[in-house]
Amino acid sequence: MEIRLTYQEISDLIEKKTGRALPVVYGGPHTVRISYDVNVLFKTASVGLDLTVDRIEGRDIFLSYNGGAGIDFMVRQAINMAKNRPGGELIEPLDGNRILLALSKNPQAGSLFDHIELQDIRFDEHYAIIEFQPKGI
Repeated sequence: MEIRLTYQEISDLIEKKTGRALPVVYGGPHTVRISYDVNVLFKTASVGLDLTVDRIEGRDIFLSYNGGAGIDFMVRQAINMAKNRPGGELIEPLDGNRILLALSKNPQAGSLFDHIELQDIRFDEHYAIIEFQPKGI
């Protein structure tokens, strides 16, 4: 079974939760590109980041992102800021531009995962596709 979300739906959800517009677009079969505007010396620059779903282990999703030291610094700062918000405990930085999304730490996700097994998260030109299998089938 699968759930399909448009990139606009994902962008709208991010903006609703963070108050910041972050456009999300297709970047490859397991990759999305996220961009955001940064004000630098009276000028606005757009910064892009490719976020890739590396693997899923049970209730945990391992992600990686591209970028040099500047991108890595900004991602780590964003993770640190997220730690103080609801759901922030689910995000753990790992070595080498990798992130663990520990859905196992969320009670609501835990009850969902009692009934389904997450199989894959992939992307096409129009949708983020979450594949799962109901347990017991």
